[in-house]
Amino acid sequence: MSSLYVHIPFCRQACYYCDFHFSTNTQLKQDLIKAICQEIALQKDYLNQKHLKSIYFGGGTPSILEKNELEKIFATIAQFFSWDKDTEITLEANPDDLTKTKLKDFLALGINRLSIGTQSFNEEHLRFLNRIHSAQEAEISILTAQEIGFENISIDLIYAIPATNHTIWEKDLEKTLALQVPHISAYCLTIEPKTVFGHRLAHKQMPPIDDHFASEQLQILLKTLQKAGYEHYEISNFAKNQKYSIHNTNYWQDGEYLGIGPSAHSYNGNSRQYNIANNAKYIAAINQAKIPAQIETLSWKDKLNEYLLTGLRTKWGCKWKKINNLSKINFSEYQSKILEKYKNEEMLIFDEEKICLTEKGKFFADQIASDLFMI
Repeated sequence: MSSLYVHIPFCRQACYYCDFHFSTNTQLKQDLIKAICQEIALQKDYLNQKHLKSIYFGGGTPSILEKNELEKIFATIAQFFSWDKDTEITLEANPDDLTKTKLKDFLALGINRLSIGTQSFNEEHLRFLNRIHSAQEAEISILTAQEIGFENISIDLIYAIPATNHTIWEKDLEKTLALQVPHISAYCLTIEPKTVFGHRLAHKQMPPIDDHFASEQLQILLKTLQKAGYEHYEISNFAKNQKYSIHNTNYWQDGEYLGIGPSAHSYNGNSRQYNIANNAKYIAAINQAKIPAQIETLSWKDKLNEYLLTGLRTKWGCKWKKINNLSKINFSEYQSKILEKYKNEEMLIFDEEKICLTEKGKFFADQIASDLFMI
């Protein structure tokens, strides 16, 4: 099965931690939407499977789009791809965009899952992150979406935001549980170089993230959500009643996907494709019927390492059969010393079918995957 990702590179305001491709200048929005539709047509043969298991509008802030703009994109997708009534269709949204009118429009278009960029329910922390919405808007947006009829809602939370204690984080989690959302994505605050926070850190205008403080907040997160009945199905993701992100799970399980829009990535099993992260250059190239992308052909080692890196992040782990098919060797024998090392340290568990991280191992996921890589 295949997935489709559409990148909408516009935001009303720049968050201080974000290093995704976006612009706060929306003058090119109509040209960009036209180019996105043109790229869908140009890329119609990229995927091996034309029936989509998920469609995902990411960004940027896709909720900045109006109904007629989304209708154009959906109509173009429908010309070249098919999907079922219950196919997961996700739209990332900022709380301040989610009026009753917009939510009804989204639902009418077939969007059945919202990923709401809440980040925190604390006013001070939202201002620190330079989020455009208020704490009240964060709560109201979720309640309104539920009232309109959205059952599949995910919210993003950020932990390790500098504070004197864990009270704000504990209250954020308390509020989240009270709202009864079925899916939570929780990320440790990371300071990326080309961001406002990155600039401040480089000029010693803010301290680095306190790893010990972050670890304590992660422990609070895991304990709280486990007690509340959430399944920790991926390093940063938690779900109730198996409301997993189908789209992201397709990424983690080595499924193929087509990324449309500036900075979007695509993968067809043999190569990766990276669209240019520049709106004007993207539009200009598409207008000439060219895909402005860098293509990377993957070796068997690349494919195997990528599968280990993403698969081990999930509760499903990595299948031995797929590992051995990719590596063309008996991988468990070749890496037996490393496997036994992490098994003895209670970080890995494996049987005849698959290999998985333990809860302890999830804290060291990237390191374990890296040690298992074929160089």
